Amino acid sequence: MPFQRLPNSIRESECRIIYICRNPLDQFVSLHHFFLENKTEKDAELLAIDEAFDMFCQGIQSFGPFWDHMLGYWNAHLKNPEKVLFLKYEDLKEDISSHVKKIAEFMGFPFSAEEENQGMMEQISRLCSFENLKNLEVNKSGNLHGLMKNSSFFRKGEVGDWVNYLTPEMAERIKNLMESKFQGSGLIFKT
Repeated sequence: MPFQRLPNSIRESECRIIYICRNPLDQFVSLHHFFLENKTEKDAELLAIDEAFDMFCQGIQSFGPFWDHMLGYWNAHLKNPEKVLFLKYEDLKEDISSHVKKIAEFMGFPFSAEEENQGMMEQISRLCSFENLKNLEVNKSGNLHGLMKNSSFFRKGEVGDWVNYLTPEMAERIKNLMESKFQGSGLIFKT
């Protein structure tokens, strides 16, 4: 849900928000595969990747344009970093342990020196890793509310896998969108 659409009871409360986003290139590919896996009507025709991509670039999505969604949480994080923690999936994949530490501190429950020495961050990192979560039985079978396959929430989780699905022209279009929409915000993604 976009930050701007969160109820005031959340935005103005003492609760903390952790927002994790993906590079829009990988986000599109992941979203497209998710829809392919969760076709809701058996006779519904799924969009070809080109058509789905065009809609993504136009911001035609159930949760709004990716740039508005990301910038809403990014700006909320900049305005009130004690309330909103903004993380990138790619950074988590690169160094999950330091991000587990950052999340614990953000939530007000930092690791003690003893917990750090005992390898608690690394244990939590292993338990929360994409690979571990993907292999839990609950995430391999069943469905959510009878609509979405649990397995569709954990496909590959690879950073940069978009290169296997998007043409160079498609990638350039998203990169240009990112540059224009995020310009001056300080929000940058590696591509």
